[in-house]
Amino acid sequence: MARLVFIRHAHSTANDAGILSGQLPGISLSKKGKKQAQELVERLGASSFDSIRVSPMQRCEETIAPWINSRYSRGMKSYQIDESLIEMNYGTWSGRKLSALSREKMWKEIQERPSTVQFPQGERMKAMQKRALMSISEALEEKKNGTHLFVSHGDVLKALVASLLKMKLDDFQSLVIDPASVTVIDFDGSKSRLLAFNDSHSPIAPMTSMEKSTKALLGGGARSSRSGKK
Repeated sequence: MARLVFIRHAHSTANDAGILSGQLPGISLSKKGKKQAQELVERLGASSFDSIRVSPMQRCEETIAPWINSRYSRGMKSYQIDESLIEMNYGTWSGRKLSALSREKMWKEIQERPSTVQFPQGERMKAMQKRALMSISEALEEKKNGTHLFVSHGDVLKALVASLLKMKLDDFQSLVIDPASVTVIDFDGSKSRLLAFNDSHSPIAPMTSMEKSTKALLGGGARSSRSGKK
């Protein structure tokens, strides 16, 4: 049983400007994002991870670096740059204003049938989901029952969560993953249990230490936020 912890990068300068940045280089955290990254230091606290995998985009590294360099990370002073977690390649849409893109004919297809979408001179949504899932597979090969942290991007994480929860890719737009938010899923290779979703405030360390399970709980169940025991 593995515990998968997903963090979307903090608020970026592209988010600030309303731009779809994609894989364009040089997109850093905004002032708001730097504050969020510092807040993640305390939220992550003494969390322990068997692996940390990070998108190569600057904004993702800037999001996790404050915690990596803090007293909390203890021996975990390094992480793996994982190309499988890189932002979607939006092709010729990259660098354009979202307000302008929303008037494009393909916008409706992206919202309603993303599984059919290929961006002009860019990537297919299905291909993005497939390569992002490779990151999880590789982490589980390293330690099947470990706790693994993934730092990536909104659409990438939505595609991962949708797959783990057995949702169709065409339904992934019903998911919202905000900057600097945390999503936690227990996964045994076939079944998943969602422990936290799009959480922007709660301490993360208790989520990483609670008992792992994909067992269904009648009546919703209950768990202690302190010990994680049922």
